[in-house]
Amino acid sequence: MRTRSFFLLLLLSACGPSQYERELQVQVDSLQHQVARTYKPGLGEFMSNIQAHHNKLWFAGRHRNWKLADFEIHEIMEAVNDIGTFQAERKESKMVPEMLTPALDTLADAIRLQNGEEFDKRFEALTNTCNNCHRATGFEFNVVKAPETPAYDNQRYE
Repeated sequence: MRTRSFFLLLLLSACGPSQYERELQVQVDSLQHQVARTYKPGLGEFMSNIQAHHNKLWFAGRHRNWKLADFEIHEIMEAVNDIGTFQAERKESKMVPEMLTPALDTLADAIRLQNGEEFDKRFEALTNTCNNCHRATGFEFNVVKAPETPAYDNQRYE
C-alpha cells in the first residue's frame, strides 16, 4: 500500500506544472505586458517623416546633390518598410509599399544616373503617387506637392 501511495503521489506531482514552468510563465506574461505597452509610431508619424524627407529630397535633387538625394530617398524607403512592420494591421499599410515602391525605384534610378531632368519627372511621379494613395485610402484631403521652400533652413542642399 505504501508503494502504491508513493507512486500515486509521484504521478500527481509529475502532472502539475513545476516551479520552473510557473516562473517561466510569469516571465512570459511580464514580457507580453511590456511589448503591449511599448511605444509604436502611428501611421501619421511615419507619413510626417516621409513628408520631411520628401521635402529634403526635392531640394537635394534640384541642387543636383546626388549623395544627399540618395540618402533622402533611402530614408523614405526605410519609412515605407517600417509602415509595413509597425502598422501591419491597417489596410493602408499594405497599399503604401505596393503603390510607392515602383515610384521610389524609378526615382532612385534617376538619382543613381545623376540625371536631373529625369529626377524632376520622377519626383513629380512620386508626388502624384502619394496623392493617388491618399485618394485610394480615403485621405484625399491630404494633398502633397513639390515644396517651394525648404522645411529646414539649417541644412545646405547644394
